[in-house]
Amino acid sequence: MATTATMIVMQPIVALIAGVLILIMPRLLNYVIALYLILIGVLGLIQAYG
Repeated sequence: MATTATMIVMQPIVALIAGVLILIMPRLLNYVIALYLILIGVLGLIQAYG
């Protein structure tokens, strides 16, 4: 149950940080999206198997 709460809190925070970084430095868009997807994937796997 704790990992679900962590994911619910983490996703908006990560999305907000990614959005700010994209606005400041548009060239980072690919890296920000890749890191976001990796983070969400890892958190999803932790929730499913952890």
